[in-house]
Amino acid sequence: MPRTIRFCPPGIPQHIIQRGNNRQPTFKGRVDFAFYCRLMEQYSEEHGVALHGWVLMTNHVHLLVTPSTETSLSAFMQSIGRRYVRYFNRRHERTGGLWEGRFRSCLIDSENYLLACQRYIEMNPVSAGMVTNPEDYWWSSYQCHALGKVSDMHSPHPIYQALGKDQPDRQRRYRQLFAKPMPDYLKDEIRKTARSGKSLGSIEFKSQLKARYGISD
Repeated sequence: MPRTIRFCPPGIPQHIIQRGNNRQPTFKGRVDFAFYCRLMEQYSEEHGVALHGWVLMTNHVHLLVTPSTETSLSAFMQSIGRRYVRYFNRRHERTGGLWEGRFRSCLIDSENYLLACQRYIEMNPVSAGMVTNPEDYWWSSYQCHALGKVSDMHSPHPIYQALGKDQPDRQRRYRQLFAKPMPDYLKDEIRKTARSGKSLGSIEFKSQLKARYGISD
């Protein structure tokens, strides 16, 4: 029986996490990462999802996206997940599921938390000890935001665009955000909301969600 598509308020960014089943590897090399990126590019356009930030780790994925309709996010993730599993099983001669149930998601307060969440996502390879600096990891959006890498799947959020008067200025200011470690309380807050599905935002933001959509933590 097909799963019910979850309700997602359009126009509000979301932090998405999808993990491999039992934390097993979901990417075994460059070809796998590249194929997943092609799927993100294809289905973000097809389903009307703006892809602001991402990191593809060896056994999970973090995305920062804004859906354009109530159902576009679920359609986007389902399209990627199903097609990638078929590809992965065929390429690596395996059968069965790959992902740990449904993806996790939480709504993000753009004005107060979007850049922090994006920074948290792009720092994952550093936090995991895979690289020393975020620019050294190819499979994230950091190179787009900080170094000017062009990617057809990338849709910079207006909050990022407002960092500077032009792209070099934005990149410089964005790199400055990474000059100091993120406070532990902020990392904990991002992790907790991602796990629980509760919104990440100010009291005012949460009040607006409740008034407009009936969503409450």
